Amino acid sequence: MNLKKPKFWDNKKPNLNAYLLYPIAFLIDIAKTFFHKNKKKKFKIKTICVGNIYLGGTGKTSLSIKINEILNKKNIKSCFIKKYYKNQVDEQKLLEKHGKLFLSSNRADALNQAENQNYEIAILDDGLQDNTIDYNLRFVCFNTINWIGNGMTIPAGPLRENINNIKNYDNVFLNGNLENIDNLTQEMLKINSNLNIHLGKYEPMNLDEFEKNKKYLVFSGIGNHQTFVSMIKKSGLDVLKDLEFSDHYSFKKSDIDKIINEASNLNCEIITTEKDFQRLTNFDQSKIKVMKAELRIIDENKFLKSII
Repeated sequence: MNLKKPKFWDNKKPNLNAYLLYPIAFLIDIAKTFFHKNKKKKFKIKTICVGNIYLGGTGKTSLSIKINEILNKKNIKSCFIKKYYKNQVDEQKLLEKHGKLFLSSNRADALNQAENQNYEIAILDDGLQDNTIDYNLRFVCFNTINWIGNGMTIPAGPLRENINNIKNYDNVFLNGNLENIDNLTQEMLKINSNLNIHLGKYEPMNLDEFEKNKKYLVFSGIGNHQTFVSMIKKSGLDVLKDLEFSDHYSFKKSDIDKIINEASNLNCEIITTEKDFQRLTNFDQSKIKVMKAELRIIDENKFLKSII
C-alpha cells in the first residue's frame, strides 16, 4: 500500500503535527547511529550512487538514466543497480527500457552480478543511506520545488537524514524547472562550501504530439507531481486541472474511470507521465496521452568531469 505523504511535510516551517512527531523522529535518528558501524564493502566495479535525503520525487531515476546515456556515448560499459521493491515495478521497467538492470533484494548481490558480466560502471538508483557499500561517487538529488519541506526527519518531516549531513557529500544535483536555484545554492553552500552543485531541467520529448489550442487534465502518481505540471504549463499547454496521487500509486479501474469522466465533463484531453503509464496496462489507455520527458543537465561538461 502506498501512503500519500502528509501535506505538513512540505510546509516551509514545522507545524504542531511535526513537533508532536519529533520525539519519534529523534529516537529513529539515534537508533540509526548504531547501524552506521558496519564495515563498508569496496567493489572492483566503479559505483555511482544517485540518492536523496528528501523522501521521493527528487529525480533519481531520471538522473540515473541520463548518466547511463552519457557513459554509453563515451563507449563505457555501464549498468543500473536497483534494490527490489514490489511497489516500484514502474521504475524498474523504465530503467530496463534504457539499459541493463541488475535487480536484487541485496544491492551487493546485484553489484557482484554486474562485476561478473564485466561492466565498468554501476549506477545505483537509490541507496544513499545503504552503509554496507563504499561508493566511489555519490550524488544527492533535490527537487527545486520541494527542497527539504519543513526540514525535519521522518516521520516529523520528509527527510531521511538531517540536511546538515550534506557536509559529508561532495556532489548535489538540483532537479526541476530551475526554480529557486540561487536561494537553494546559497543555503547549501552555507552548510558545505566545497559542494559541487549541478543543475538539471526537465524537458518534454514529444511536445509535437499535443495541440496548444486544447485543454488538458494532468494526473500522476509520482513524487514530483508539481514539477511535472509546471513543465507542461511552461511548454505552453493549458492545464485546466491536475490530480495528484501518492508516489508509485497502484491505480484501480475506478480511479481511471473517474479521471476519464472528469476530463470528459471538462472537455479536456488527459496527460500522464511515462512512469505512470507503465502501471495502466490492465486498463483502457486509448484516452490517455503520455508526456515523455528527459532531464537536460545544464552544466554537462562539468558534470562529465565529476563522473569520469
